[in-house]
Amino acid sequence: MATSGTYVREVPLKGSAKKHYKRWRSENHLFPDAIGHHIQGVTVHEGDWDSHGAIKSWNYTCDGKQEVFKERREFDDEKMSVTFRGLEGHVMEQLKVYDCVFQFIPKPEEGCVCKVTMMWEKRNEDSPEPINYMKFATSLAADMDDHILKDQTKA
Repeated sequence: MATSGTYVREVPLKGSAKKHYKRWRSENHLFPDAIGHHIQGVTVHEGDWDSHGAIKSWNYTCDGKQEVFKERREFDDEKMSVTFRGLEGHVMEQLKVYDCVFQFIPKPEEGCVCKVTMMWEKRNEDSPEPINYMKFATSLAADMDDHILKDQTKA
């Protein structure tokens, strides 16, 4: 039986939960300009930029390597969470299950917390645990904060 697990990490952000959620839910086309050192391209295969169940492919760099990830998008507007369900790509060569949830939780003062939850199951025992993908996911959330803050100052 292959190993599975869940990682959870909270990333403190200065931008508002609503702005972060909007960016992750329906503005993925802005990612290459905002955090191009991580995300080089996003393509919609089914649905559109902000439809529940849309299928997208991401071209990204993780640990200095160019990779591709195809995912099905799910979101919950009430909880301000977006789920990426892995379908194909480099990470899916090692994992049977790869679900990554980004939930934006407002703080009583300014800013918010992005709770990143990654659920995974290895294809086989020899595959490494996907801690590098968790680091990648948390760095996406943290690095997007600078771009959100620049947009807030323009508004």
